Amino acid sequence: MDLQKFRSKIDSLDSKIVDLLNERVKLAIEIGHVKEKAGKDVYDPSREVEILSKIDSKNKGPLGNDAIRSIYREIISAALALEKPITVAYLGPEATFTHQAAIKNFGTSLNYTPLNSFSDVFSSVEKGEAQYGVIAVENSTEGAVTHSLDLLVETDLKIISELYLDVSLCLISQSPLADIKVIHSKDIAIGQCRQWLSRKLPGVEEVYTPSTAEAVRYVKDHPGTAAIAAAAAATIYKVTIVEENIQDKTDNVTRFLIIGNFPSRRLGKGRDKSSFVFTLQDKPGALQGALDPFCKRGINMSKIESRPSKRKLWDYYFFVDIIGHYEDPEVQEALEELNRTCPMVKWLGSYPNSKKS
Repeated sequence: MDLQKFRSKIDSLDSKIVDLLNERVKLAIEIGHVKEKAGKDVYDPSREVEILSKIDSKNKGPLGNDAIRSIYREIISAALALEKPITVAYLGPEATFTHQAAIKNFGTSLNYTPLNSFSDVFSSVEKGEAQYGVIAVENSTEGAVTHSLDLLVETDLKIISELYLDVSLCLISQSPLADIKVIHSKDIAIGQCRQWLSRKLPGVEEVYTPSTAEAVRYVKDHPGTAAIAAAAAATIYKVTIVEENIQDKTDNVTRFLIIGNFPSRRLGKGRDKSSFVFTLQDKPGALQGALDPFCKRGINMSKIESRPSKRKLWDYYFFVDIIGHYEDPEVQEALEELNRTCPMVKWLGSYPNSKKS
C-alpha cells in the first residue's frame, strides 16, 4: 500500500470518528437535560471514573491508557461545556499549579476564573458565581495546606473529587543566579525547595506571594529577584528559567480537591473516599475513642490531621480521610457512634478515590 492509500484510509477513519464524536456529544447533551430537570448536577465525577475504567479495559494499544484518558478528558470537557455553562474557580493568575490541576480535572473547554486566594475560591462557589472550585489541600513534602483545611470547616460546600499533580519547580528570573538577592513565591513552594535554596542561595531574602504565578509576574520587572514556580508560568509571562527541578524531592506531589454543591454518588468496592472533621472531649483516651468506631468495622483510615480550632486554647479539629462512602452502612454506623462521643462531627464530602480509579 502506497503513502496516498494510507492517507486516504486515515481520512476515512477521521470522518467516522468526527461523526461518532458528535453522536456521543448529542447523547451527553440529552443526559444533561434529563439531569437538570431532575435537579441533579451535570458534572458527575463518579460516572467519569466508570467511563475511564471501562476505556482502560477496552484499550488494546498501541496507544497507552494515559494517552486515551487525555483524549477522553477533552471529549468529556467539550460535552460538559455544551450541556451547561460551567465556570471553575481557581487560585490565579494563569499558570499556577491550581490552574494546572483544574485543567487536568476538567479539560480545556470550560470557563475558568482566576482568583486571589483560596478564600475567594470558596466564596465564588458559595455565591454561585462559579459552579466548582479547585483548592490545594496537601503536599507530599510540606504537608497540609492549613488555610484550605480551615475553610473546609466553615463551608457548606462538599468535596466532590480529588486529584494528584506532580509538582516540578523552577527558579525563574531575568537575572543570573549570582545576582539574585530576593526570592518570591507561595510559602509552600519555597518550603519544597528549602535544601536547594540553602545550597545555592544561602541567606537570600524570602517574600511570600499569594501564588507562584503572581511571583513570576512580579519578578519580570524587578532585576535581582527570582520566583519559584512552574515552567508553564515562565513561558506564559516570558521570564527566563534559571534552574529547573529545584524541588528537594523528585517525587513531589500536591493533592487538590474539587469543591461543589452536589455530593458525588457512591461507587462502592473500595473506590470511594470520604473526609470528615471532628472535635474531641477534653479527657484521656478521647482520640482513641474517636478512631475505634472506624477501626472495629474494618474501615481503612488513610489520613488524620489536626488543626487548632481557634475557638479556645488547646482545642483542635481533627481531619480524617477514610476509604468508603458516606452512604455505606458501616460508615453510617461508625458516624452514629462517633456522634455520641464527639462534640462536633462534620461530613466534608465523599468522592472517587483517585488511587482506585
